[in-house]
Amino acid sequence: MGNVTFDQKGYIAVLTLNRPEVMNAFDYALLSELHEQVEKIRTYSDIRVVIITGSGEKAFSVGADLKERKSLTEEEVRRNVYKIGEVFNAIDTLPQPTIAAINGFAFGGGMELALACDFRIARAGSIMGLTETSLAIIPGAGGTQRLPRLIGEAKALELILTAKRVTAEEALLIGLVNNVSKQDDLVETSMKLAQRMLSNGPIALKQAKFAIKQGMNTDLQTGLKIEQKAYELLIPTEDRVEALSAFAEKRKPNFKGK
Repeated sequence: MGNVTFDQKGYIAVLTLNRPEVMNAFDYALLSELHEQVEKIRTYSDIRVVIITGSGEKAFSVGADLKERKSLTEEEVRRNVYKIGEVFNAIDTLPQPTIAAINGFAFGGGMELALACDFRIARAGSIMGLTETSLAIIPGAGGTQRLPRLIGEAKALELILTAKRVTAEEALLIGLVNNVSKQDDLVETSMKLAQRMLSNGPIALKQAKFAIKQGMNTDLQTGLKIEQKAYELLIPTEDRVEALSAFAEKRKPNFKGK
C-alpha cells in the first residue's frame, strides 16, 4: 500500500493518509502521492464528494515529518514548504465538496490540511492546533490565511501566537469544526454529511461551492455577479429540468450530473 490510499464508495472518494507509524506525518513522498490523487479526482465526473482522513487510531496528521525535515537542506525545506502549499491549494480548489474526517491529533500541517477542506468533522477526544510558532516557524500552508477567515482574526491570532491546542469540543464552540462525532462514529457521521449532499444536484453542488469560495474573496457586488454567472450555467442542464419534473410528479429526482 502507498502513502495515500484511494477508495471509492459510490459517488464518494475516500483518501486516507497512510503513515500510521509516524502519525501520518507529511514527508515529500506522501505529499506527492496526495497531490497526484487529488488531481485525478478533480476530473472524475463520478466522484461528487471527497473525504480525507488518516489511518490508525491516533492521528489525522501531526504535520511535517520533523525527522525528515531535520535532514533536509534549506533548498529541500523550501521545496517541501512549496509542495505542501501547492497540495492544499489543490484540495481547496477541488470542484467537489470536501470533508476532513479528523480521527485524532491534527497539528501544524495536519490542521492546515483540514482547513483546506470545506467541512471538518472531528472524532470526540481529538486534539488539534496550529503549533508552528512553538518550533520557531509559522504556519506555511495556508494556516495564517484560512484560519482567520474561518474563526475570525482575534481568535486565530490567539491560537497561532500561543500555539494553543484545542479539543474537538472546544473546536466546535469556536467554529473550527462543523461537528464532533462519537468515538466510533466518525466514518458514519462523515458519510451521512456526504449522502445529504449527494441527494442534491451534482453540478449545483459544484457551482454553489464555486460561488461561495470566489465570492468570499471579493466585495458583495462582485460576489453577486459571480453568483449570477454560476446560476446561469445551471439553467440549460438536464438536472434542473429533472428537478422540476420530479417536483411535479411528487418523486425523488434522478440527477445525472448533466
